[in-house]
Amino acid sequence: MNRPDFFKLKNGEKSKLPFSKKEYDIRLKKLRDILDKNNLDMIILTSMHNIAYYTGFIYCSFGRPYGCIVTKKEIVTISANIDASQPWRRSAYENIIYTDWKKDNFLKAIVSVIGKNTPPKNIGIENDHVTLEISQKLTSLFSFSKFSDVSKELMKLRMVKSKEEIQIIKNGAKVADIGAEEMIKHIKVGATELDISIIGRDKMELEIAKIYPDAEYMDTWVWFQSGINTDGAHNPKTLRKLISGDILSLNAFPMISGYYTALERTLFLDEIDDASLKAWEANTKVHKRGLELIKPGIKCSEICHELNDLFAQLGYLHYRTFGYGHSFGVLSHFYGRESGLELREDVDTILEPNMIVSMEPMIMIPEGTPGSGGYREHDILVINEEGAENITKFPFGPEHNIIKSND
Repeated sequence: MNRPDFFKLKNGEKSKLPFSKKEYDIRLKKLRDILDKNNLDMIILTSMHNIAYYTGFIYCSFGRPYGCIVTKKEIVTISANIDASQPWRRSAYENIIYTDWKKDNFLKAIVSVIGKNTPPKNIGIENDHVTLEISQKLTSLFSFSKFSDVSKELMKLRMVKSKEEIQIIKNGAKVADIGAEEMIKHIKVGATELDISIIGRDKMELEIAKIYPDAEYMDTWVWFQSGINTDGAHNPKTLRKLISGDILSLNAFPMISGYYTALERTLFLDEIDDASLKAWEANTKVHKRGLELIKPGIKCSEICHELNDLFAQLGYLHYRTFGYGHSFGVLSHFYGRESGLELREDVDTILEPNMIVSMEPMIMIPEGTPGSGGYREHDILVINEEGAENITKFPFGPEHNIIKSND
């Protein structure tokens, strides 16, 4: 039997993607501008976020390599045969499927796009998202080529959002608010973190389906933490049962076609002691000031320095755990961090219109210390010409989120 190393298969019809074809074409033009600027013959994308950003296809690698080849004339995703035609249906452009019959058919598929007789002199790759094995194989395959990292330039392009991106992120923020409202209804003594998380996740996925009936639904999740489990921002839910007086951390994360949004709130169940109230009020004071500071023209680092000073005045700076916020777009806890737009002391990016960032101060007070627990609030802001629009509507602070157990 003659089995091919790679092939094309257009099974069915193209699916409706989260963005218009015009939107993808604009992104592709900017990508090709980077080709021209850096005198590159092609760019090999390997990250989930950039392949999704430029084509619409979000891959599931499961140990297999995936890619997208971009030249001055072509853009083609390279996917594994296990996915059949889904990568073609979910892409704005063309697709080549490689098979498992022989080793390195992925590389052969890449060569098929550019042709054997025209070896590229200069190739752009994502240094932050290519495995050592694939990097070595590419270097061996294109032994006369020079490789250049384009990941930072691509990140800068993603940091400024289009109108269509802003709309999908606004819809995500609405879904997060709805998920939080549903979870609040079910918080009670004896419920587990898992119980509340399932309720929130299911509600958000159903809401996403109402807004985007043609989408694929994946990766929406909730981290609902209680007691000591609130100490880390990314602690998964457990079977811990809620008890009266618990500090709670509600974290809702709707995912819409690769676009992550988030809502995070500190809560207390039934009652709160004085030390906890003082810590919570301090964190919300910093949160409010942070919301005021986000506007065009200010550096990320400047925001951090002012909020650090406020935390120091309040006596909680030594309990602060991470940066004050980050960018939003095609990202999740699996992929896509835009590190150049994080609100940290070592980031001097200047905020500009159509960037989207969070404000999310957090302090963590260790067990055995009065007021112990992790306190975190999180809002999403769309920067405009005059300031910023807060697209998170769920209330925060002690006046709203001391939750009476719902029996």
